[in-house]
Amino acid sequence: MDADYIIVGAGSGGSAVALRLAEAGRSVLIVEAGGSDIGPFIRMPGALSYPMNMRRYDWGYRTEPEPHLGGRVLACPRGRVIGGSSSINGMVYVRGHAKDFDHWAESGASGWGYADVLPYFKRMENWHGSAPSPWRGTGGPLHVTRGARENPLFDAFVTAGQQAGYPLTDDYNGAAQEGFGTMEATIWRGQRWSAADAYLRPALATGRARLVRGEVAQVLFSDDQRATGVRLIDGRILHARAEVVLAASSINTPKLLMLSGIGPAAHLAEHDIAPRADRPGVGQNLQDHLELYLQYAATQPITLYKYWSLPGKAWVGARWLFTRKGPGASNQFEACAFIRSRAGIDYPDIQYHFLPIAVRYDGKAVAEGHGFQTHVGPMRSKSRGWVKLRSSRPQDTPRVCFNYMSHPDDWTEFRSCIRLTREIMGQAAFEPYLRHEIQPGAQVSEDAGLDDFIREHVESAYHPCGTARMGKADDPLAVVDPQGRVIGVQGLRVADSSVFPRIPNGNLNAPSIMVGEKIADHILGRCLAPENLAPSMAPDWACSQR
Repeated sequence: MDADYIIVGAGSGGSAVALRLAEAGRSVLIVEAGGSDIGPFIRMPGALSYPMNMRRYDWGYRTEPEPHLGGRVLACPRGRVIGGSSSINGMVYVRGHAKDFDHWAESGASGWGYADVLPYFKRMENWHGSAPSPWRGTGGPLHVTRGARENPLFDAFVTAGQQAGYPLTDDYNGAAQEGFGTMEATIWRGQRWSAADAYLRPALATGRARLVRGEVAQVLFSDDQRATGVRLIDGRILHARAEVVLAASSINTPKLLMLSGIGPAAHLAEHDIAPRADRPGVGQNLQDHLELYLQYAATQPITLYKYWSLPGKAWVGARWLFTRKGPGASNQFEACAFIRSRAGIDYPDIQYHFLPIAVRYDGKAVAEGHGFQTHVGPMRSKSRGWVKLRSSRPQDTPRVCFNYMSHPDDWTEFRSCIRLTREIMGQAAFEPYLRHEIQPGAQVSEDAGLDDFIREHVESAYHPCGTARMGKADDPLAVVDPQGRVIGVQGLRVADSSVFPRIPNGNLNAPSIMVGEKIADHILGRCLAPENLAPSMAPDWACSQR
């Protein structure tokens, strides 16, 4: 029960670290609390709403009553399964904008600018684009594909954006994020391609990595403050000869740090935990993306609602099971957009997912027959929340509060999202398909009514991050240094979305895997050479919104 390295969490970041360390000849133990990812609900892309709502695959976390959302309690799914949240997410692949990572570097995460992280995004990708691109990788373990966009509503959405005056983008993960275009996904040959497929299984196949099933209670240390291993809830102890790497999610990683005596000293004292390193930033800086589902009734029976009946779902499932084709082979997020909310913003701050059905994200109810919807939300909220211990018992769930909509700019930005979306959906491209707006409804137009709708209907996009922020070693609120090393102790690193200084544009699986790739190189004492490709920016951003 010992190895050179112990990695806590077999998700996006942890699996990437495991493969790279194993390839370099190191022995690795990967500790995962969840079970197998083999099963149709995880493997079938079209079934994405099921695993994130199944206690078998999800930690089942829920927020504290959110004070600025009328006390609503929101779900906070995190993968408790092989592959982590990459096994229960929506499979959308977004790197983030180049300026997101330049901001990381400017805020103290030196060596994490876009030129530094681009080689790692390329190393991890097996991109199946139509033509070679200097921005994309083709030899990596993570398959990245595009949907067929067979439903005419996908093209209608992209065309409507162009008619509204927005640019098109051939590759939002390449030179130009801004614009309307085709969404990319971690789907390969009709199946979800998770971090378990891309990284964990190849790591185990080397014979130098081993999977240990169990839940970690705390990190163990020697007298000289060096991490020596972990203790599991069942009492087993695993020993690390070199280092321990936490990749347990932005919810569980700060929990484990605090249970191990690393965190805000006053909070640890509340739970009779002796502080090993007083790091007030542990559990703070929690961020997420919120989004609204703006829904529209369709005039034609061309939406996914035609499969909503039991026979329809059975047909989709059977076709996928035997052929890996049909609606079940897609996550149905095949068109998207990144736009700027107003003039004076230099890169996109609003993201769209388009879906050819009007349905709740958990898949439990449709709006009113045939319909479609846009998921829209601001990308860089100024609100910040926290993760705290409920008790000193490892078995107890942590307390989570995102403090959603606590900054006044959030309300302004969401009103802009609704009004800009209405303009886009009012373009000629949607005339053959759009009957009326279901929600919020055309009658809701004043700020007060929009705010009420936002407060009642805004939902998490399930992108928590930032709770063990990366920064300079002398920054009192930083938790890890730019090599992922926990400040104040030795032999302990973090390699998941906890380290993000600020949330990047878009979905978080891609940057989480990138963090695992890059932290692995820091562990191994090597580094890919920076690539200075300049991203395309709107030339008139200072004076024009589009």
